[in-house]
Amino acid sequence: MQKKRLLGPWRRSFQWFASLLILLLPWGHIGEVSLLRIDVPNLSLQLFGATLRIEELYLLLFFSLAMVLFFLLTTLVFGRIWCGWTCPQTTLSDISEWVALKLNLKISDFRLQGALWRKILLHLFFILVAVLVGSNMLWYFIEPQQYFAQIVSGQLHPVALGTLLIVAAAVYADLAFLRRLICRDFCPYGRFQTVLVDTATFTLQRPASEAPRCIECGACVRACPMEIDIRQGYQIECINCGRCLDACRKIMGKRQQPGLIGYHFGTSGEGPRAVINPRTILLTIGATGLLGLFVLSVQMRPEASLKIALSHQVGSRVTDGNQISFFNAWINNRSTEEAEYQLRAQNQQNGQSLTIKGPTSNIVLESGQNRKVDLVLVTPFDGKKSTIVFSLIDHAGRTMAETEALITPGQSR
Repeated sequence: MQKKRLLGPWRRSFQWFASLLILLLPWGHIGEVSLLRIDVPNLSLQLFGATLRIEELYLLLFFSLAMVLFFLLTTLVFGRIWCGWTCPQTTLSDISEWVALKLNLKISDFRLQGALWRKILLHLFFILVAVLVGSNMLWYFIEPQQYFAQIVSGQLHPVALGTLLIVAAAVYADLAFLRRLICRDFCPYGRFQTVLVDTATFTLQRPASEAPRCIECGACVRACPMEIDIRQGYQIECINCGRCLDACRKIMGKRQQPGLIGYHFGTSGEGPRAVINPRTILLTIGATGLLGLFVLSVQMRPEASLKIALSHQVGSRVTDGNQISFFNAWINNRSTEEAEYQLRAQNQQNGQSLTIKGPTSNIVLESGQNRKVDLVLVTPFDGKKSTIVFSLIDHAGRTMAETEALITPGQSR
């Protein structure tokens, strides 16, 4: 028996790796920034050490387009290998069926059969997994430590709690009643992949040339979680998990013969050279270029931003020969470390430094933090328009950002 050539251990290891990556990714940080989190209160996205404010989400256009092209490329080349080796739906179905077998429950026609008390234990396990999946999704919006603290204290936001219950209920219904039916009848990816399959696509099949060696033992059919017969050729329901491949190799290994089933490029086994074609080349160039543009754009961003706007609550006024103007400033620390800033202002025409009143010095912001500062600008009133330059200065005296405001006699805009 050629145990070293079985793919099952490799597939399970990869599934564990992908599952742990999804579970642990929200816990990771680069500096003070999460590896991946949508920060709803601050209207920002934390992405591998970078914090993108809502006004910078145009950068995600490059990233999103790159991911779409990579998705098309992966689908075109590897077909449904994603479904059998990486998809969380397959992993959850594999785990649930493994536990069911450990409880001596049988699975036939996608249904569980066995004693009621064993089914109850299995459904309790489904509930635990469903709550874990729902919690994991919320960790991409709420820091895991904060999430558990809020759960224990009963202070989890109603929207978050409602989301947890809805997701957990959906996952429980999936594990309890659907499982493989999702892959077979409802998942749109299989249909989408069928449209793209061509001579370059990686598929699992028993080549027609191997049919004479087949002893019709049926091991491949019994091993298939989708309950299909791979001997009948390429089928949309196949998730390319490789269980039939292992089953065939075990049987044929006893006869000192290689297995009949294998992974091949193209439905007719054209070979790896078929991957290099105009479609895959163009998709690779496009996806790589867009991803590189996204990384370059993020790296070239300033470490801080400053926005100034006229206050709509208090109007400007003239008193004692000075014009008093009220502004709102928004300061964003885009770096991965805590930073301290101060605000300065000067007249662009004559370079004169101007007085700013308010909390405009020793402004400490955590990584990715955005803060609103209310300030009062005092300028000599001379009856002329003047352009004011506001500067954001860090603790080392570097100018991190600048913006302008136009002051007109008696008003500002």
